[in-house]
Amino acid sequence: MDDEIDLDELALRAAAGDRAALEDVLAAVQPRVRRICGRMLLHPQDAEEATQDALLLVATKIGSFAGRSKFTTWLHAVASNSARSTYRSLKRRAAETAVEELPTYADPRTTSVIAGSRLDLLEALEVLAGSHPELVEPLVLRDVQELDYNEIARLLDTPLGTIKSRIHHARQAIRPLLRVHD
Repeated sequence: MDDEIDLDELALRAAAGDRAALEDVLAAVQPRVRRICGRMLLHPQDAEEATQDALLLVATKIGSFAGRSKFTTWLHAVASNSARSTYRSLKRRAAETAVEELPTYADPRTTSVIAGSRLDLLEALEVLAGSHPELVEPLVLRDVQELDYNEIARLLDTPLGTIKSRIHHARQAIRPLLRVHD
């Protein structure tokens, strides 16, 4: 795709210190980053916070992009990790809030009512990341970002069979964590 080639070239120029190229990269990727974060976080303000954090990381860490893989591969990882980090931060803030300060209604950012919601999935991903971190990204790209297997294999520069296996094993590992408990 010409846009991806241009994005890769822009990213390499930005990594080399070209400030104008960095600004162009940030403008070009902002909608994609917002989509990635929005698919992972329930509340729009949380997705926006994660988007801004991800864009800041892109701006400050662009020098580490060496062009060995597609820029979008690196970007998906940065954005997904930023959304997961925002979720962890929200959990921490909710835990630190004193009981008397809690609202009288359920906050959808920190409360999961329906098993299998995005919050349950994020919690399950945290558990999975502790034991099998290599399974998290393929699962997120497939089940959250809704990319097809071939695109995931291309993005992660990993054989298709390995991607399918990792997604299968990740689903098996998190399935018990998403079950409704009576």
